[in-house]
Amino acid sequence: MLDVFRSYLQKHVHVSDEQFQQLSKYLKLRKVGKGTVLLSPGEICEHSFFVEKGLLRSYTVDSAGKEHIIQFASENWFLSDRSSIYFNEPSDFFIDAIEESSVVFFDKEFLEYASEIIKGFRAYNDRMLHKHILHMQKRLNSLLGFTAEKRYMDFIKLYPNLTLRVPQWMIASYLGITPESLSRVRKELAQKNFKPG
Repeated sequence: MLDVFRSYLQKHVHVSDEQFQQLSKYLKLRKVGKGTVLLSPGEICEHSFFVEKGLLRSYTVDSAGKEHIIQFASENWFLSDRSSIYFNEPSDFFIDAIEESSVVFFDKEFLEYASEIIKGFRAYNDRMLHKHILHMQKRLNSLLGFTAEKRYMDFIKLYPNLTLRVPQWMIASYLGITPESLSRVRKELAQKNFKPG
């Protein structure tokens, strides 16, 4: 139970077995089926999610019913709506499972208690927040100014194991292009002998 999350924390913040035992009361490991919705727009996001196994995504749906994928989270990734959690405001996002997944649920109490008992946890959590902000700034810059090919290459660099796990239309949605444009980009790259993954 929670072995992957324990290993992750031990690697990044040197948590002892005893400390993890204390923290485990704030953690829930759940198996979630493919398509399970963990967060819907209008709800307050009360948990952050750590993926032990499987694949999650966050996305919005526009007024025409089109999905816009914001982020993927595979093994050892975190996913949440931080602004909804910290400002206690309704979320704008869906979070759901693309594959059957094992997910650790934790809330603000876990973060507060971990910050109290583990030296360096608060600094680590702050660093994670800043990395998330950096990632979102780069993503915005990419959507506004990069070619489809550059966006796809950046996607492969960020998510090297996802090209075969995620349907092409989801990758296109994440990149902000049509599936047809993605097919064209992949074909052009194949002609240059580029192979993803």
